[in-house]
Amino acid sequence: MHGSARLGRIFGIPLRIHWSAPVLILFLGVGLARQTLPAWVPGRSAAAYALAGLIGALLLTVSLLLHEAAHAVTARRAGIRVDDMTVFALGGLTRMGRPPSPRLQFAVAGIGPLTSLVLGGLSLAAGLGALHTVHWAVPSAVLLWTGWTNLLLGVFNLLPAAPLDGGRLLQAAVWWRRGDRERAERVAGRAGQAVGLLLSAAGWVGLLYGNDAGFWFVLVGLFMWSSATAEVRRAALVAALRGVRIGQVMIPATAAPDWLTADRLLAADPAAHAHAHAHAHAHAHRPMVPLVDVDGRASGLLDLRRLAALPPARRGEVRAREVATPLSRCLTAVPQDDLVEVLDRAAAPPPVLVLDDGRLAGIVTVDVLDLIARRRRAASRSTLR
Repeated sequence: MHGSARLGRIFGIPLRIHWSAPVLILFLGVGLARQTLPAWVPGRSAAAYALAGLIGALLLTVSLLLHEAAHAVTARRAGIRVDDMTVFALGGLTRMGRPPSPRLQFAVAGIGPLTSLVLGGLSLAAGLGALHTVHWAVPSAVLLWTGWTNLLLGVFNLLPAAPLDGGRLLQAAVWWRRGDRERAERVAGRAGQAVGLLLSAAGWVGLLYGNDAGFWFVLVGLFMWSSATAEVRRAALVAALRGVRIGQVMIPATAAPDWLTADRLLAADPAAHAHAHAHAHAHAHRPMVPLVDVDGRASGLLDLRRLAALPPARRGEVRAREVATPLSRCLTAVPQDDLVEVLDRAAAPPPVLVLDDGRLAGIVTVDVLDLIARRRRAASRSTLR
């Protein structure tokens, strides 16, 4: 996720924190300190409320981490690739490969809400115990708030709408029943689009009536709608590309020597030079150049925007391979590979570097995939007529 930074590892899985996560902690802490705790436990000092609010927000953040870690650990034990976990203002996100069966998808999706519900129950029990045994009013209020929030999180995640865990459970059920994975993804995605729009509408109504929580409903709803829309499109793309081999869709790729310095590469490639001067608009296009070593073997993939980011004074000393993504971290395939299987194991969207005995045979880009998918869908509609 753009705007996130590596923080460390949890259970051996890379953890990233998005810049919006501290905003979440601040928002929750302030709301807990200024509204919830004074109403539940009146008569305490502002400092006590502020400290308790911060602790409560941190406890909920830890709960979100454990929710995502449950997904990640379950997936990894099932042999599914897990790339990383990210905490952001709207919750958490675990990047992983697609489960190979409905049973594994059900297990990976269901463990998250179950973890939240268990944490909620334990927090409620701890809060009630602290209140009735040692009479710690403020700590017990924080624990009770954390418990109820986890329960709400668990129940909300069970809504049958992608990208929520409940949408994954719905997808697993439809996949098991119909035997069509892409159809199941479209069903869950359509449900996610509908729920996202409903949440956004409810949020706008809440804002009109002065309810500040409506802002978060709008954000969550828009995030759900956007994510669900992307999943529907991906399912349609995969369905159209089913049975296609990498060699059928790859296009020739012009590679650059990885030992060239940035200034020589920019001078040798007018297109790259133009992209460097248009860096301010580079987000609209992501030019990627394959690299080869002195033996002519593929060595990595260079994002020309990284050359544009180099200070002009350093371009004469920095070599292309120093700012490129090494081959070990690139998505690679051979011409005989099934295209959908390659996309399933992708940690990021294409391009796919196609190799033949270590040498670059071609490349598969997102634009090529979209074009092939449109042609196959059009051909399918013509056949039906």
